[in-house]
Amino acid sequence: MIIYIEAFSGLSGDMFLGALASLTDEHEALLSLPQKLNLTDGKIVINDVNKNGIVCKHIEVIDLNKGNHHHRHLSDIVTIIDNADITDSAKTIAKDIFNIIGKSESKIHNIPLDKIHFHEVSGVDSIIDIVGSAVLIDKLSIVKTYSTEVCTGFGFVNTQHGKLPVPAPATADILSGIPTYKGDEEGERVTPTGAAILKYLNPEFNVPSLVTEKTVYGPGKKDFIAPNVLRISSVKEIQKSDQMIVIETNIDDMSHEMLGLDFQEQLIENGALDFYFTQIQMKKGRPGILLNCLTTTTHFDKLSDFILENTSTIGLRHYIVDKKKLERSIKNINTSYGNVQVKEMITPSGSSRITVEYESLKELSEKLNMPIPVLQQKILKELNI
Repeated sequence: MIIYIEAFSGLSGDMFLGALASLTDEHEALLSLPQKLNLTDGKIVINDVNKNGIVCKHIEVIDLNKGNHHHRHLSDIVTIIDNADITDSAKTIAKDIFNIIGKSESKIHNIPLDKIHFHEVSGVDSIIDIVGSAVLIDKLSIVKTYSTEVCTGFGFVNTQHGKLPVPAPATADILSGIPTYKGDEEGERVTPTGAAILKYLNPEFNVPSLVTEKTVYGPGKKDFIAPNVLRISSVKEIQKSDQMIVIETNIDDMSHEMLGLDFQEQLIENGALDFYFTQIQMKKGRPGILLNCLTTTTHFDKLSDFILENTSTIGLRHYIVDKKKLERSIKNINTSYGNVQVKEMITPSGSSRITVEYESLKELSEKLNMPIPVLQQKILKELNI
């Protein structure tokens, strides 16, 4: 399954758990999760909530021993997971998510991973949120995840370590490499559990054209001006064999001879299907060159890395385009001058258009010691083109 995550209100463990349960229709099955984890101090309650007109199910984990905080080590949580009555793959997912949190906590507090002492994420609610999400992720067999940028909120939050900025340091570290924005309303929008689940899913943020199959919502406990929900959709990618990527960059501090034939041949070798240079005038009146390359999604990384390595530019622009092309075929035709390769194209009206391939003309002209333009005209005349 491919999923698309819209984190316009932030991320938390219970938001993920609620959305994933709705995507799998597994709300009732979650009720037995505390027993499967041997967490007798945990209980799950499911309530219908209304978030600005969006009616969805909130999964609340109640700590029956509230006030008696369990500050578990990572090893304690791993033992709970290993002894749980869930699939081995779900156990692996859950431990991977906790390891993401543990590594960030270890980095922030400068404590070895095996010595890290969890506070906020060692309670029964966080354990069930993460393990429950792992069970549902395993059930969905997710092969790819797309996501919007994440709303983090801003301001300060009270924790067991004291007052900390939003996002909290461990959360900010987990979100490293993930595009975020503060949003318009003060408050904590992303928890370590929510950030770690997203990190585990390893989403792509360059979202292509998608077809939505099912959309669900996972609500959070808090209420904001905008609906505090996480939206997740199961989607399909639109398969477009002619979908291309255009790469552009401006160059104004590089010798033009460095962009000559050798460079251009290497553009082709690294995946450029077509390219061109345009003389431009840049800021402060400086003359420059615009390099424009057309490539496939498969060769995008290779070609863009080549350009960054072999030009003086410090950045590229890129965008997806759809290509509409004529039906075409390559044919070999015998003429009185020799065998030539031609490209035949069929126009929308059904008529045929033929051009002689340049490389074929070049090879034949060398054999006949005849200028290419002269040979081209003679062959076109013979083919009655």
